[in-house]
Amino acid sequence: MNLRKKFLKFVLPSIASMWVFSLYTMVDGIFVARGVGECAMAAVNLSMPFTSLVFMVGILLATGTSTIISIALGQGKLSRARDYFNQNLAVTVIVSLVLAVAVLLHLEKAALFLGATEDTLVYVKEYVGTIAVFAVFFTVSYNLEVQVKANGAPQISTVGVFSCAVMNIVLDAVFVLAFGWGVWGAALATGLAQVTSTLVFLVYFLTHRERLKLGRFRFRLKAYRRIVPLGLSEGLNELSNGLVIFLFNRTILRVIGESALPAYTIISYVNTLVLMTMTGTAQGMQPLVSYHYGAGERGSCHRLLKYGLIMVSLASVLSFALGEAGAPVIVAAFLEKDSGIFDYSVQALRMYGCSFLVVGFNVVSAGFFTAMERPIPAFSISLGRSLVFLAASLLVMSEVFGDRGIWFSTLVSELLCLALTAVCALRYVCSQRKFCTSIIQDNI
Repeated sequence: MNLRKKFLKFVLPSIASMWVFSLYTMVDGIFVARGVGECAMAAVNLSMPFTSLVFMVGILLATGTSTIISIALGQGKLSRARDYFNQNLAVTVIVSLVLAVAVLLHLEKAALFLGATEDTLVYVKEYVGTIAVFAVFFTVSYNLEVQVKANGAPQISTVGVFSCAVMNIVLDAVFVLAFGWGVWGAALATGLAQVTSTLVFLVYFLTHRERLKLGRFRFRLKAYRRIVPLGLSEGLNELSNGLVIFLFNRTILRVIGESALPAYTIISYVNTLVLMTMTGTAQGMQPLVSYHYGAGERGSCHRLLKYGLIMVSLASVLSFALGEAGAPVIVAAFLEKDSGIFDYSVQALRMYGCSFLVVGFNVVSAGFFTAMERPIPAFSISLGRSLVFLAASLLVMSEVFGDRGIWFSTLVSELLCLALTAVCALRYVCSQRKFCTSIIQDNI
C-alpha cells in the first residue's frame, strides 16, 4: 500500500470519528433546545468546558502514549509497546476517578465557576454532575479509540464512535423528549453512549491480541517524561475548545448580556465540528508519522505532512463556505425563526466563520511536531492558539469593537498563531538541513 493510500486509510476514519464525537454535544443541544428551551441549551453550553476538561485528560494521556507506542512498534519493540498500552489504561482510570470525585464534592462551586447564573444554575449542576459520574468512560473510550489506530485498525475506531453516536441520539430522544428528563436526561444519554463505545473497544482488544493486548505490564514511570510533553499539544487542542467556550461565555455576559448566550452556543457547536475535522486529520496522520520516524524514514514523514496540509486546506475552504451560505439553516436547527435572537445568531456565525480558514494549519502543524517527538514547538503552537493569543485578542477586540470584536477575535488569534507556526516550521527546516549535512560529512 503506497503512502497516500495509507494516509487516507488512517485519516478519513479519524475525521469521521471526530465528526461523530463533535455531534454528541450538538445532539444534546438540539434535543434540549426543543425539549426544554433556550435557557437550558445555554446551560449545556456553559457546561461544555468541563466536558472538554474530561476529554483533555484522555487525549493528553492517549496522544503521548500513542506516539511512543507507534515509535516502539516501528522499532520492533512489541513488548515495550504493550507495557505502554496497559500502563496508560491504568493511569487514565485513576486520574479520571480523582477528577470526578473532586468535581462531585464541589459541584455548585464548579457550576458557578463555569458561569452559571440564577436561571441556569440547576441545569448546569445536573449536566456537570452526571457527566462527572461517567468521566472514566469518556477518558477510557477515547484512549482505546486512539490506540486502536496505533494498533493498525482505524476502521474499528469508526465503528466504536458511530455506535456511541447512535446510542446518544436514541437515548436523547427517549430521555429528553419521551420521558421529559430534560438536561439531566441529555447528560445521562451522553454518559451511557460513552459506556457503549468503551465496550466496543474492549471487545476488540480482548479478541485481537496479535499486537497490543490487555494484560499485565511492567510499570515504566519514566515513560511519562515523554508521554506528558507529547500529549500536552493535543490535550491543549481539546482543552482549547473548552477554554474558548469559557472565555467567550464570560466576555459575552460582560459585553452583551445573557440574551446572546444561545447565539454563541450554536457557534460553539459549529466550531467544534470544524475543529474536530482538523484534529481528526492531525490524529489520523500521527501514528503513521511516528512509525516512519521510528523507522528512520524522514522523507515519508514530510510527505505525510504535505498530505495533511492539503487535506486541511480543502476542509478550511469548505467549512468557511458552508458557514457563510448555510448559517440560516444551521441556526434554524436550534432556534425558531421568530426567535428574537435568530437573525443576530446568523450574523454572528458568519463573522466567527472567518477563523475556519486558518485553524487547520495550526492544528496539523502541532500534531506533526508531536509525532516527530518535538514537544516544544507543538506545545507552543497549541498554547498560543488555545490560551495566550485567544485571551489577548478576545480582551482587546471586545473592548475596541464591542460585540463584533468578540466574533472576529478567534480569527485574529489564529492568524497570530499562524505566524508562530511559520517560525517553528522555519526552524525545523533549518535543523533538517543541518541533520542532512552532518550525515553527508560523516559518510565522506
